[in-house]
Amino acid sequence: MTEFSLTRRSFIVAGLASCAFAGSAHAAYPDKPVRWIVGYPPGGATDAIARLIGRPMSTSLAQPIIVDNRPGAGSSVGASALAASPKDGYTVASADNGTLIINPVVYRKLQYDPDRDFRPVGLYAGINLLLCVRTDSGIRTGAEYLEKAGSATQPLLYASPGIGTPLHLAMERLARDAKVPLKHVAYKGMAPALNDLLAGVVDSIVIDYTTAGPAIKGGTIRPLAVFSEARLPVLPDVPTIAEQGLPGFAAGAWHGLIVPNGTSDEVVSRLSDGLATALTDPLVKTRYAELGLDMPASDPETFRRRWDEDKALWQPLIRSLDIKLHG
Repeated sequence: MTEFSLTRRSFIVAGLASCAFAGSAHAAYPDKPVRWIVGYPPGGATDAIARLIGRPMSTSLAQPIIVDNRPGAGSSVGASALAASPKDGYTVASADNGTLIINPVVYRKLQYDPDRDFRPVGLYAGINLLLCVRTDSGIRTGAEYLEKAGSATQPLLYASPGIGTPLHLAMERLARDAKVPLKHVAYKGMAPALNDLLAGVVDSIVIDYTTAGPAIKGGTIRPLAVFSEARLPVLPDVPTIAEQGLPGFAAGAWHGLIVPNGTSDEVVSRLSDGLATALTDPLVKTRYAELGLDMPASDPETFRRRWDEDKALWQPLIRSLDIKLHG
């Protein structure tokens, strides 16, 4: 009797242990920390936005989100790391126009293919671009800028944070559509570009509001136009390019969250829901307003449409400019 009781008890315990093991093997996602790859250095805008979003998203997922900075080659290093990661939702990455649209055209050797390797989770930030000059410039509007560019004996110089960036391409498209000559001066980042504008080395700059805001408030640079479809709440008196002679013109940059292709629908849905919840966080909303960031719809379908539309718009322009980079 004792032997039977022990045997039966052992069987019951073993069965419970087996069920517990099976439950853990199929535990609801996520049941461990999520790694968020950022393809740019710590302290930059992309990193700061990811960390801002990561805090409330971590709360929504009930798991820590660990930011892993993998800078290099215009976010290609980080994107390549994501492409090689397991398709389980425990590694995600920031993606921007450069990652998904520009890099595949400008880099001669790329270790990933966006369409083959990645799946969209959701957009989480729209970056607004501005055309600016020094405050001592005689040019006061975007229309005046284009008029002067069209009549000048030498092309106006404009600075950008690098060849093949969304900012550079926005100005190339502006020059093309307005049929005016502009000369690009590329810098390694926005800080040196802004410094040379203030020093008088270049006539103008294409810059994101997040970077330009303090200089505009400090009175050292003047915004002539915004590249968005509508005026910015933080700059209500600055007209769009479309309002100043180029109807329908709009250009900008965005940030989105991606996972390796092959990640399940259930995991993508959970991540997308977590991202959407994070965007409703009061601190996130306040910081977005301060930084002049747009808050786009964060579902995978909206992201995919934007990705495809911008690919069709920008890749032909890049090819026409024959931009090639090594990295």
